[in-house]
Amino acid sequence: MSTDVQPTPASPASPQTRRERQREATYDEITRTSRTLLAEGSELSLRAVASRMGMTAPALYRYVASYQELVDLVAFEIDRAATERFAAAADTLPEDDYAGRLVLSATEFRMWALGNPREFGMVFANPIAEAACTRREMLTQVASGHLMTGQMRALWDHNHHAIPSLDELPPSVRESVLDPLIPAKVDDLPLEDRGLVWLYQQGWTTLYGVVALEVFGHMDPRVIESGDMFVHVVREFAPKLGLADDADRLEEMIRQRIARG
Repeated sequence: MSTDVQPTPASPASPQTRRERQREATYDEITRTSRTLLAEGSELSLRAVASRMGMTAPALYRYVASYQELVDLVAFEIDRAATERFAAAADTLPEDDYAGRLVLSATEFRMWALGNPREFGMVFANPIAEAACTRREMLTQVASGHLMTGQMRALWDHNHHAIPSLDELPPSVRESVLDPLIPAKVDDLPLEDRGLVWLYQQGWTTLYGVVALEVFGHMDPRVIESGDMFVHVVREFAPKLGLADDADRLEEMIRQRIARG
């Protein structure tokens, strides 16, 4: 997800040059080729991508200088494309069904992850670089994170469920919500309401935890197939979002989506 390996869209006032269009098209082809290799179960490497594209490895290095840059580029695009799918699931419901939209996006995230384990691993099991600037970019720019924290914010704006006060938070957590390194829009969230950011972090930990265990097979396969553990953790988390009374309806939504496969 490093910005130095991503094509930069031209502004409307500055039309792309032919060279810029070619460069952007090459980045798109690199991403498509990499995703094809992942889907095939083939090794993802600079050499493999170059070979599949009919390029030499040195020629590919002009676009991605290292394997980690390749992984970051591909992970960014995978997440962006997958997020469109999560958003589309939410858009099957009315705009004012804040709880249902959040749960359908989360469930679609699970279904995508189970169906695309290598892509899931590339995006969410990819170690983050040590450089502070890169770390901040990668922690705060994830499209799927922005979608779901935005949905959690919309839910809170609607029902104003209880959130912890800053005084209730441990020092490290308080620091993290005042200067958050997560994919969320918080500039317009008053400091006294920053406890909501702690709920964002808890929600992601809950969602990622159960989905990762399912994707990587660290759970009884019968429980994975039924989705019962996923349903359980959603129901357990629902009261934190003020949704205890809506849990039955939300569970039915989840089960219907799982049943469709």
